Amino acid sequence: MKTNQDFNDWNEIKKLTDSDEIVRNFKEREIFYLKMGKNIGFEQNGKGKNFVRPVIILKKFNRNMFFGVPLSTQEKEGNFYFSFEFTKNEKIYRNIALLSQMKLYSSNRLLNKIGMISKSDFIEIKQKLKSLID
Repeated sequence: MKTNQDFNDWNEIKKLTDSDEIVRNFKEREIFYLKMGKNIGFEQNGKGKNFVRPVIILKKFNRNMFFGVPLSTQEKEGNFYFSFEFTKNEKIYRNIALLSQMKLYSSNRLLNKIGMISKSDFIEIKQKLKSLID
């Protein structure tokens, strides 16, 4: 359940995130933890005290902006989801890309790289996104 305190806490983190001047290096296909925030309605939220969620970098526009898709570990099926696996430190992680939640993000939100989606899955996820828009 969301409270006004959740929004107040996120607002403080958002102010610090906005003023962050660290340049982050990132590439398409990479998976990063990102400060997602506390959002409204059915928009995806981050978790924990810093409102963090993993995201796939779909399209890098410049060093400051990219299209990304947030991830979940909860199994979901249908046109708005894409299931895939990636390996980190010899451990396999299964994730669900929440395609309907794709959006433009500032690179200031990025925290740390946690993995990379395979080339074949990356091609497939982009094709599935294109079909959702048509």
